Amino acid sequence: MTTPADVFTEIDSGLKANPSRTANMNAVYQFDLAGDDGGQYHIVIKDGSAEAGAGAPESPNITISMAATDFVALREGKLDPTMAFMSGKIKIKGDMGLAMKLQTVLTA
Repeated sequence: MTTPADVFTEIDSGLKANPSRTANMNAVYQFDLAGDDGGQYHIVIKDGSAEAGAGAPESPNITISMAATDFVALREGKLDPTMAFMSGKIKIKGDMGLAMKLQTVLTA
């Protein structure tokens, strides 16, 4: 079974392999994932480079809270992000504009 740690490793590889996808972005995403395999994760996009991994970032622009299993389902295309947000499965604090750009980042 895929874990959030696996997903963040994939995202990190994708961001490094395709930096043009986030070239004009500066953002610090924090993910608070609850449940089994949960924890804090981050995606930091700054000055043309990006990295993703475990741990809480400094000064996040946006914090996204959700169940770890829902995060994996979102990444795998099994959970619609809009429906998840509308039904309360995803909670967002901070810059909503960055939430809209997250799909581009997650598919890197």
